[in-house]
Amino acid sequence: MSKRLVPGLIYAALSTAVVSSLGMLLVPTIAQEMGVSVATAQWMLTINLLVGVVATPVMGRLSDGPYKKRALFVALAFILIGSVMAALATNFTVFLIGRALQGLTYGIVPATISLARRYVAPEHVRSTISSLSVTVATGLGLGYPLTGILADFLGFRSAFWFAALFIISAAVVVWTTVPDGPDPQAPGGKFDFWGALFLGVGLGSLLLGISEGTTWGWGSVWTIGALALAAVCLTIWSLIEVRSDHPLINLRTLRNGDVLLANGTAIGLGVASYIGLSVASLVVQAPVTTDYGMELPLVWAGFVIAPLSVGSFAANRVVRRVAKRVSTDALLPLGTGVMAAAGVMLWLAHSQLWGLLVGIFLFGVGIGAAYAATPALIARSVAVAELGASVSFNQVLRTAGSSFGTAIAAAIMAAHPGVGENTTDAGITAVFAVGAIVCFTVFAALIVRTMVASPGRGLRA
Repeated sequence: MSKRLVPGLIYAALSTAVVSSLGMLLVPTIAQEMGVSVATAQWMLTINLLVGVVATPVMGRLSDGPYKKRALFVALAFILIGSVMAALATNFTVFLIGRALQGLTYGIVPATISLARRYVAPEHVRSTISSLSVTVATGLGLGYPLTGILADFLGFRSAFWFAALFIISAAVVVWTTVPDGPDPQAPGGKFDFWGALFLGVGLGSLLLGISEGTTWGWGSVWTIGALALAAVCLTIWSLIEVRSDHPLINLRTLRNGDVLLANGTAIGLGVASYIGLSVASLVVQAPVTTDYGMELPLVWAGFVIAPLSVGSFAANRVVRRVAKRVSTDALLPLGTGVMAAAGVMLWLAHSQLWGLLVGIFLFGVGIGAAYAATPALIARSVAVAELGASVSFNQVLRTAGSSFGTAIAAAIMAAHPGVGENTTDAGITAVFAVGAIVCFTVFAALIVRTMVASPGRGLRA
């Protein structure tokens, strides 16, 4: 297999980071440019997550099929269309449609991992999967500063034009490096249309209810209706999956302890990481009159996330070096422990720039270790034919965890109204405290699990 395949897959996976960096940092700018409120502008995040949470499992299953390259290439084409629409949008509705199409980017990483498992030499599969799994975190630390520079000096549209150009280059890389033709080893069977439909509606309704619960009111008919619809659809979906010969996601793999552990960790760390990174971005742009804000211009606000790349890249390199001696059962608690330390740093020192920078760096280190371990746990426990769908479901749970983080942060800040649209220092402190508590909860659960596991699983001879 061509030596260009792994670099090509990593480059394609970077498209997720590039598109994701167009989110939280630009909400205030989009609100001003499009003439909408900040609350309305938040839909550029919500609709992106809504589409992503639906598209991810579908992309995962398609990447397990015979036409892996075609599925990845078509997804990149739709993301390109969305990027161009957002760049050219003259009103907020067209802009939202573009952001919706960009939501397909959440399915890119599971697709690249499936391709790696199929075509990369067995002795390099684990390190490749680890690199792909942390590519988004590493890329975000680079994408945010670039987005800030482009949006501050050339306008927000330039950032979306850059994303479009990057997607074009990623499509060219995929076309030239990924093997052509159908995969003869791919399993047969029809695509699970009904499973995809009920999972999509169920996850979309759940994410919608969580994201908008603060705005609609947690006791409102709309919120209760969305959550009830999610419960019904996800119940029907689970019944379809356990009875299907070719399910979208093989729920039987969730009975495996490693897969269940990886998925549970994905939800918790999704909550914590979103709270830490999104609120840190808010703090650096908030006015100094809030007692916590640093009032940095957009061009500098993006650089605050840069330590995330340094930490995640460094951790991933270390993980690859020690992977032969230390098992994923040890790396996962280690990564979550570092993230817990990061949560405490952001909680106690968020009013100081150095505190934010150190906290975000530690987040990167923790993510680099933990997210490199979770796909490896799944990969060693499921068949090649199920890898794309299983990893994509893990990505879905990360996204769902991020939505929980959104709802928690929004609810706490809404309960502590400050001057204008800003919350108070007590609100910011409370949000960071919740993030730290979530990290410590996941860390404690993993430590307990490690302690009760059979002896000898933590270290290899």
